[in-house]
Amino acid sequence: MIGILLSGFAASPWMRSALHYGAIALAVLLFLLSLRRSGERAGRLAERLETTEKANDVQRRMLEAAARRPRDHHELAERLRDGSF
Repeated sequence: MIGILLSGFAASPWMRSALHYGAIALAVLLFLLSLRRSGERAGRLAERLETTEKANDVQRRMLEAAARRPRDHHELAERLRDGSF
């Protein structure tokens, strides 16, 4: 029964062109939705990269500060006397 109705729709030239344009519209819609989803994913990845870069920058600055610190209390006292602390 359903097959007969569908074949009747497909037999009409107007319905065939309507189905053709409907299929094209559906494909374009699905493409746009996929593009939007891909853009959201790229945005999340960019945000994650930015957060990681900030954390790496903070860690690098902490390591540089640790490398410049006085080795012992004698060196600390010398730096305080020289005014280079």
